[in-house]
Amino acid sequence: MDIRLRPIEWMGDSRKQLKAMPDKAQKAIGFQLQLAQAGNKPGLAKPFKGVGNGVFEITKRFDGDTYRTVYAVLIGESLYVLHSFLKKAKKGIATPKKDVDLIKMRYKEAMALEKAGGAK
Repeated sequence: MDIRLRPIEWMGDSRKQLKAMPDKAQKAIGFQLQLAQAGNKPGLAKPFKGVGNGVFEITKRFDGDTYRTVYAVLIGESLYVLHSFLKKAKKGIATPKKDVDLIKMRYKEAMALEKAGGAK
């Protein structure tokens, strides 16, 4: 059986940030991204609200920290990884505003990239 994986487009430094995570967090998030590439909904993914349709967040707790990767699937043929980061709790579970603002900006950039002819 041949499974077609959607290409991944890494926005900004999202790949570098994912690679900076502990190995176990990287592997867990990487596996979840691969499931999304294959058209499945990863078990660790949930909708990331307030940005756009088809934006999801993968959350992985490891060693007392929470690692997150936000991606979009409804932009063209690619899976766009918008942001990967260590969530440092200031208050509750809310994502810090600076991270939300960066995700929104990269989402807009991904939409513009796709409209201009897609990622290369």
